[in-house]
Amino acid sequence: MTVLLVGIIVFDAWLDGSATASAADDGPVQGTLLAALMVVIFSLGGIELSRLAAAKGLMVLNPVAAIGLALLATTWYWPQLIHISQGMYLLLVIASVLAAMLLQQQVRLGTSGVLGNCGISCFLLLYLGLLGAFVLGIRIDGGPWEALAFMFVVKSSDIGAYTFGKLFGKNKLAPRVSPGKTWEGLAGAIMAATAVSIAFSAVFGIMRIWLAPIFGAGMAVIGQLSDLSESMLKRDAQQKDSSNRVPGFGGILDVIDSLLFAAPFAYVFFRCAA
Repeated sequence: MTVLLVGIIVFDAWLDGSATASAADDGPVQGTLLAALMVVIFSLGGIELSRLAAAKGLMVLNPVAAIGLALLATTWYWPQLIHISQGMYLLLVIASVLAAMLLQQQVRLGTSGVLGNCGISCFLLLYLGLLGAFVLGIRIDGGPWEALAFMFVVKSSDIGAYTFGKLFGKNKLAPRVSPGKTWEGLAGAIMAATAVSIAFSAVFGIMRIWLAPIFGAGMAVIGQLSDLSESMLKRDAQQKDSSNRVPGFGGILDVIDSLLFAAPFAYVFFRCAA
C-alpha cells in the first residue's frame, strides 16, 4: 500500500509539473490521480460506514450520499476546472446534496425514519467527505511532498502506538472505547511521528526544522484521537472491524481513520508555516 501510494502521488506530481520546485512548471490542474484514488477509497469507506449504520437500524440514503461524498472529497479539485471558489463550490454541493437527500427519503420511504436516515447520511458526508477533502487540499495547495509528509507522519504514529503498546503498554488510554490503546502507545506514537516529521523536514524542506517536532507530536495526538473516534462507531455497532477488505488491518475505515481528523489541522499548519 505504501509503494502504491507513493507511486501514485509522485507520478501524479510528475504529470502536472508539481514535482519540481519551480512554480512555473505547475500545470493548471493538480492532483488528478490522487483525486480519483480518493474517490475510490472514500466510496469504499462509505460502504463500510453504511454497514455499521445498518447494524443500528439506520439507512444511508444512497446513491445520493455516495455522489455527495465523492463531490465533497474532491472539493479542492473541481474549482480548478470550473473556476469557482472552493467556498462557493462547497456551499452549492452541500445544499444540493441535502435537498436531493430529502427528496430521496420522501420518494422511497416517506416519513419513516427521516431524522435517523438523513442524520447518518449527513454524518457520512461530513466524516468522510469534508474531513477527507483536506487530504487533497494539502496535495493541491502544498504539493506532493507535503501530502506525503502528512500521510507518513500520521501512519508512522499508528505504527509507533501499536509497537510501544505491545511492548510496554500497561496503562489504558480509553478502556471503554478501545481497550487495546495505552498511554505508552501514545508516547510511542509521538516519538515515531516526531522522528518522521523531522526527517521529511530535513530532506524536503517543507517546514522549518524547529516546527517539525511540533507537527509530529500534534499529528500523533490528533491521529490517535481520530482512531478512537472510529473505534466508537464500531463499538456502537458491535463490530470489531469495519470490514475485512484489507487483510491484517480490517476495513478501509480502519486504515484511513487516523488521517481524517488530522487532515484539517495539518492543512492549517502547513499554510501557517509556509
